[in-house]
Amino acid sequence: MAVASRIKICLVAVLPVLGAAGKVEIQAMKHDIQQIQASTFDGIIGKFRDGAVSSLWFFKEDNPADQRFLDEYNKVATEMKGMAKVTAISCTEFATFCEKQGVKETPTVMIYPPNPVPAFKIEGKLEQKQIAGKLAKFMPDKVTKLTKENADTFLSSHPSEPKLLLFSNKKSVPTMWKALSVDTVFKRTVKFGFISEDETDIVQRFKVKKFPTVIMQRGAKGETKETYKGELKFMALKDFVNPYAESGMGDKMAGPAGGKEETMEEAKPWLVQEVPELTLKSHKDVCFKGEGLCVIYLKDGEAAQADIDMLTGLSKKFTSQLSDRGAKMKWMWMNLAVESNYKDLFQPAQLPSAVVFNPHKRLRFAPLDHGEDNEIKGDQQGIEKLLDKVLGGDARFKMVPGQKLPAWAQREAPAGKKAEL
Repeated sequence: MAVASRIKICLVAVLPVLGAAGKVEIQAMKHDIQQIQASTFDGIIGKFRDGAVSSLWFFKEDNPADQRFLDEYNKVATEMKGMAKVTAISCTEFATFCEKQGVKETPTVMIYPPNPVPAFKIEGKLEQKQIAGKLAKFMPDKVTKLTKENADTFLSSHPSEPKLLLFSNKKSVPTMWKALSVDTVFKRTVKFGFISEDETDIVQRFKVKKFPTVIMQRGAKGETKETYKGELKFMALKDFVNPYAESGMGDKMAGPAGGKEETMEEAKPWLVQEVPELTLKSHKDVCFKGEGLCVIYLKDGEAAQADIDMLTGLSKKFTSQLSDRGAKMKWMWMNLAVESNYKDLFQPAQLPSAVVFNPHKRLRFAPLDHGEDNEIKGDQQGIEKLLDKVLGGDARFKMVPGQKLPAWAQREAPAGKKAEL
């Protein structure tokens, strides 16, 4: 009897504990789930349907299946924290609302994708991977996938907005990056780009050696490039970007000269390139505006990244040498396979080659002398010899016939773009 009495006492002591634990309780300090009420559904989920994805767990407080599901659903909330709203509502307290939503049993999880996609119920086993996967699938996306063809335009348009670039060995944009791009403030004030490691021209241009790497480019001419050193997590990246985001500003902001913000079509990619290409559209900004001589690298085709790196190195070297002499040199390259009239003007003995062009008053240029047997190449050493002659006053300049520039090639714009005028 004494043993039986002790068992009864133990059961009585345990029963209140089980009763307390037998109720779904979402605690703000313990869980990342946002619990809502019927009256707050529209304010938290409904009115954001145009640009956000959310999930809503319908539960009954005393349902054992809901009690078991709490921890699993909280894993989703922790994984998607800051990126998507992971919410819950009690059908014990708001039974009418749950009925209007078509919920007949719990646990039920509904996904509310951006409009116009209708809300839907997740079928099958409710697990973290499945729910988070649905949220990721419908995550809005304002990320631009960069390629050789669109990178310059992306980097030079909207100069007042920082550009955040993710270099990845993955093919698809990660959910975290999509979520950052549609943040309430960032979507108006920061541009997000995604670069696959296969885009070698862009990877080499930014000197990326490992993946993933995040780089922020900012400044009116993209002159500041900062590599992110922190954790590749949503909240850490958000904290990194926040100081550079113009909170409350609209989509149209003043450009570097105080004028209207440049659109993609109006962008001048050559303004942010280390060594820009000389074309009809760029030649005034790149060479003919301002003081200085133009060092033009001549190629029979596109300049490779190795060429750009070589010219960038020479530019830095000669800039430091000329800093106390008041002289200035501007660096660029020209595709003579396209600009055939300039090939006739410069008449290089071989390619690659180079000329130093004086665009002021009397138009004239000093070509690289390749030697009688073409033994001098259009490489770093050859260009250095040409510049030494120019700076030493030993270069022979040739006048441009009639003091009139040859006609520039008419470039065909990519589909959907206006051709160069």
